[in-house]
Amino acid sequence: MIDRKYIGHVEPAFEVLVEKGRLRFFAKATGQTDPVYTDDAAAHAAGHPALPVPPTFLFCLEMEAPDPAAIRNLLGMDYRRLLHGEQDFVYERMAYAGDVLRFEQSIEDIYDKKNGALEFVVRKTIVTNQRREPVAQLRTVSVLRNS
Repeated sequence: MIDRKYIGHVEPAFEVLVEKGRLRFFAKATGQTDPVYTDDAAAHAAGHPALPVPPTFLFCLEMEAPDPAAIRNLLGMDYRRLLHGEQDFVYERMAYAGDVLRFEQSIEDIYDKKNGALEFVVRKTIVTNQRREPVAQLRTVSVLRNS
């Protein structure tokens, strides 16, 4: 069983520069055809100061953590029994190419179901920009199969 003492554990914050080239690559990889995500002129014409960060791209940037597996390693979660259970995003303001985003991850909850056959770890990530303004909250639920 995963030790519940880790509820509230906070990982060291890290920062990531939002690079224009990565935004364009992400748009292409996800089939985004709206030029506002790839063309500076189109972004400016639409009222954006730079290329906007598309929804879900923050999940990619979160993988830039010094150790993306730190929480799983801390909890001793075996990858062979691990499932991605849920992902959601709450957006508070737009982020743009050139922004430096700060990610603060914590363990929000740990619980089990089916008499411990399934254990759930809820990770919450607060994202702020270089002005420390809230950008988004990311929530990920990992599921560990114990049977």
